[in-house]
Amino acid sequence: MNLEDAIVMAAAAHAGVRDKQGQPYILHPLRAMLSLAKQRAPLEAQVAAVLHDVVEVTLDDIAAQFGYVVAGIVDAVSRRSGEVYVEFIHRAAENPLARMVKRADLIDNLSRPVPPDMVGIEKRYKRALGVLDAAGVQ
Repeated sequence: MNLEDAIVMAAAAHAGVRDKQGQPYILHPLRAMLSLAKQRAPLEAQVAAVLHDVVEVTLDDIAAQFGYVVAGIVDAVSRRSGEVYVEFIHRAAENPLARMVKRADLIDNLSRPVPPDMVGIEKRYKRALGVLDAAGVQ
């Protein structure tokens, strides 16, 4: 498993995409990964953090390149079509490494200015952090 390959895959998937503040979107998964690296999280969690928003790549592709542990983490932190947000967070909380990745994702999202059209998202993210924290992440 190679973190650099995950970064290349994510950078290609997010090429040309900007976040709501106009910054390159790739910075978000990189910040989540760096947060986990600072915590000395397992490599699988760091790789999954970089890949957590890559929708163009299938889980089979991720498993083939990075292993089933990483694919399982990415699956756990990917909201499924029609899935209620709170159920998604509880599902992510069941996997210890997914909890770490989702927590890093939410903390990074909360560190950015909230666009006016997304009023209430901050409260939702803080509740999600509470669910993850209650499941055992610090």
